[in-house]
Amino acid sequence: MLRALYTAASGMTAQQLNLDNIANNLANSSTSGFQRRRVQFSDLVYQNLIMPGAAATQQTTVAAGLQIGLGTKPGATEVVQSQGDMTNTGNPLDIAIQGQGFFQVTMPDGTLAYTRAGSFHLDAQGNIVTADGNALQPNITIPADATNVTIGSDGTVSVTQPGQTQASQVGSIQLALFPNPGGLNSVGNNLLLPTTASGDPIVGTPGGSEGLGTIQQGMLEQSNVNVVDEFIQMIIAQRSYESNSRVVTAADQMFQDLNSLGR
Repeated sequence: MLRALYTAASGMTAQQLNLDNIANNLANSSTSGFQRRRVQFSDLVYQNLIMPGAAATQQTTVAAGLQIGLGTKPGATEVVQSQGDMTNTGNPLDIAIQGQGFFQVTMPDGTLAYTRAGSFHLDAQGNIVTADGNALQPNITIPADATNVTIGSDGTVSVTQPGQTQASQVGSIQLALFPNPGGLNSVGNNLLLPTTASGDPIVGTPGGSEGLGTIQQGMLEQSNVNVVDEFIQMIIAQRSYESNSRVVTAADQMFQDLNSLGR
């Protein structure tokens, strides 16, 4: 009965964290480029009352054994790498990635961060930056007198200026791909940092041979969170929590019955 209390408590703790993750997914259902996370669980150690394969007699062994599990624990939060819906904004500096890859941006300390959110702006110098002022890498500067900005599917950025009959190229957007995108470290503000688990970035031209996606100008990738699915997962987490709490109640009642035997 004491095992049941701690085992059920581990299940309640796990479902509480699962609900925290669902809440974060729902909170970011309108965040551009956000990719939902899914909690993975793993069972805890087992108490071997009879070890499987132990000798039953001199000629026979125990076929199954007697093992009692001691609960569950959250193992990881897996990032679901599915494409979010595309929204047509008409803004020439809104760009989305159709397929795999991440935009590269320069942090204030000079390090590179990565993002799927393609809502970009111009700073005072005409550089393409994020809403927080982090410059897109490689750095691309749009002339102040540019009348039109065109971004091709391969990331080529061209502008039209007064007095010119043809557009001139001012830069090219490069994308990064990781061997294990799920190993990236989320640091907020739609930014991800590489880790030893993610591997080193593979940088290349959008739509190139590296398997990188293509650029879609005037579009934004929305969060891949499915609100209906998240509500279903919320109900499942709630019922699982309730089931574990009933185990605690049942074990407590059994303890109470046991204590009453001495009266």
